[in-house]
Amino acid sequence: MTEWNKRRRLNGEAGVSSSPALSKLFPGDPSAPATEDDKKNWNGFCEIESEPAFFNVMLKNFGVKGVKVQEVVSLDEELLAYVPRPVFGLIFLFKWREDDPDKQEPSCPEGVWFANQTVDNACASVALLNIVNNIPSADLGEHLQQFKEFTRTFTPALRGDAIGNFDFVKQIHNSFARKMDLLNGDLQLKNDASARKNHKVAKGEVDDSDAGYHFIAFVPIDGKVWKLDGLERQPQNLGPLGNDDWLNQAKPVIEARMADYEEGQIEFAVLALAKDPLFTLVASLADNVMCLRALSARLGDIGSDSKDLQATLEQGTHSLADGTLLGPDLSYDLSEEAINQASVPLAAEQKCRDLTVVDLLAYRQELESEQANLRRSIKEEQESVRSDEARAASRRHDYGPMVQAWVRMLARKQALKPLIDETTGK
Repeated sequence: MTEWNKRRRLNGEAGVSSSPALSKLFPGDPSAPATEDDKKNWNGFCEIESEPAFFNVMLKNFGVKGVKVQEVVSLDEELLAYVPRPVFGLIFLFKWREDDPDKQEPSCPEGVWFANQTVDNACASVALLNIVNNIPSADLGEHLQQFKEFTRTFTPALRGDAIGNFDFVKQIHNSFARKMDLLNGDLQLKNDASARKNHKVAKGEVDDSDAGYHFIAFVPIDGKVWKLDGLERQPQNLGPLGNDDWLNQAKPVIEARMADYEEGQIEFAVLALAKDPLFTLVASLADNVMCLRALSARLGDIGSDSKDLQATLEQGTHSLADGTLLGPDLSYDLSEEAINQASVPLAAEQKCRDLTVVDLLAYRQELESEQANLRRSIKEEQESVRSDEARAASRRHDYGPMVQAWVRMLARKQALKPLIDETTGK
């Protein structure tokens, strides 16, 4: 089992050079950054790399909460165990090749939300929607929840058309588009139209080398594991869920597809959509605060007349540790509402009721230490979110004009010719 280079760009690497044909297709300065109106009015979808940060920012912009995308660096069992659980779905990126159509269901089952990809380069958004729309009780946000309800009775093809016409999704997807991405997309459409006009596809002159990289999804739904490939007409049932981790059922299918290609000929990537650790950590922090409140209330009921309590006061061990929270703190995403929704475990209630004052204070120190670890972990996850946003902002920035300015400056200083001669061996 091989590992994949982390965060490597697997699609969208082709460039567009200047030519009279392009000048007719794209009037104006093709190196100028794409404006928001350009992206909004563009009818296509841009290619997106297999970068977890980009998918996380897209989910956040969609309004989806409680889900985080993480790269799976290997399908080896030991490394797969580090992926947070539960895992809601996998996204697999590979150079697309059609699977056996006989493996597909005759029609899409009622409990499976599956959309075809009917628009070029929309596979990233289609794969995301094919997963999050199948997560039970997922917080999809207002727009996606309405879209899911609206398309509930649609066929997969109609759902795909609905995604292509859903401006909310398209604008978030294309927020990553740079001017060259728009030009590449339009050029690809032109080339596809020319190929059809010349009957290349009909004559079989277009082979697998013309295929692009493609995202598909693997999802557990209603006791079964499903392969959801937007370029296939119907979903594929991989079998019922056993007592084992469902990832072990998707793993052989992914590895079999990898084996279809010569080693080193192609790159793959696997991303996991799992429960966002930040939500779990904040919920645990809220439970911790509730336990500390209950314990403080118990100590208050005992009162300062207790000899044991007086002794601990004299030793200076009664005060809370610095930074310990007993209330909301938005810097940790902890609200009063979250605290009120938390509960004190029965074991903690029993301790508060039965322990001596000395043992209660020792228990409180345990809770303070636990909270310190929780707060530290929350800060690390928040930093991860900020890192994702910074990475996405860098991807969205168009460096084309800056590069062109540098090239023009080098040309004016006559520094390009020696470089070109050295490269071409002249």
